[in-house]
Amino acid sequence: MSDEDFDRDELPHDDRLAPHGPAWLGPKASEHESTQRSLAPRGLSMRAVLPNAITAAALCSGLTGIRFAIEGEWEKTMFAIILAGMLDGIDGRIARLLKAQSRFGAELDSLADSLSFGMAPALVLFLWSLQDLPRMGWFAALAFAICCALRLARFNAQIDVDEQPHKSAGFLTGIPAPVGAGLVFLPLYLWLGSGMAVFREPVLVGLWALVIAVLMISNIATLSWKSLRPSTDVRLPAIALSGLLFAALLSEPWWTLALICVVYLALMPLGIVRYARVRRARDAAAMPLARKPLGVDEVEQSLAERPDR
Repeated sequence: MSDEDFDRDELPHDDRLAPHGPAWLGPKASEHESTQRSLAPRGLSMRAVLPNAITAAALCSGLTGIRFAIEGEWEKTMFAIILAGMLDGIDGRIARLLKAQSRFGAELDSLADSLSFGMAPALVLFLWSLQDLPRMGWFAALAFAICCALRLARFNAQIDVDEQPHKSAGFLTGIPAPVGAGLVFLPLYLWLGSGMAVFREPVLVGLWALVIAVLMISNIATLSWKSLRPSTDVRLPAIALSGLLFAALLSEPWWTLALICVVYLALMPLGIVRYARVRRARDAAAMPLARKPLGVDEVEQSLAERPDR
C-alpha cells in the first residue's frame, strides 16, 4: 500500500488515533474501560485477512530478494522486489474494495514497506556494488534505508492530520517508498541490460542512492496517480500505450525499467510547477476572504486622518 493508496477518512472510527487520557475520571473509570473492552471487536475480521495476507506476501517477497542477492542471482533479486512492489500496489485497493481498512493493516504495510523498499534495496546495492567501497558504500546503504524508514514514519504520523497541503491538492510529499526503491535500482537495470562495468562503479551507485534517499524525505510536491485524470480523447491511446509498455517489459525488461525511471524523474519538475500553480490559485482565492470590510466608523476615521491637499 503506497502513500496514495491509504486514506485516513476511510479508516473505521475505532481505528483512528484516540486522544490520550481516559474519557472517564473517578470511580466509574475502571467500569467504563472494562465495558469498552468488552464491546470492542477482537482480532481481525475475515474480510481483513486477504489484504493483510497480500501485505505479508509482499514482505516475504522482499526477504526473498535479499536471499537471491546473497547468492548473486541479480535478475531473480529484481524480480522478487518488483513482485513486492506489485503486491504492495494492490493490497490497499483490495482492502478498500472489501471495506476492510484498519490501523493494523496500515501499520503492517508500513513495516513491510520498510523492509521491502528500504532495507532490501540497501543490502542489494551493497552486495552488488557498494561493498567494493566498504566505509562510504555502507554509509550510502544505511542512508537509503534510514531515509525510507523516516519517510514511512512521517507518513504514519500524518495519517490523522487534516491539514496536509500537498495531499489536499492531489500531490504527494517527496517520492513514495516503492518508487524510491525502483529508482535506486536504475544503475542495476542499466548494468543488467548492457553489461557495462561503469554502471557498477561504487562511487556512482553510492551517490545515486544518496540522491534518491534525499528525495524520499524531501518536501517537494510529486505527482500522484490519483491526480491523473486522462480525458476521453486520450484514454484509448493510454490503454494502447499500457499494452506496449507491458510487451516491452516482457521483451526488454531492464531497458524498459530504466526508461520508466528516466520518465518519472523527468516529470518531477512538472509536479513542482503544477503544485506551485495550485498554491497560487488557492492564495488568490483566500485573499478576498482574509480582507475585513471597513465599517462606516473606519471609513470616516480614514478620511479624517487623510492630509488636506
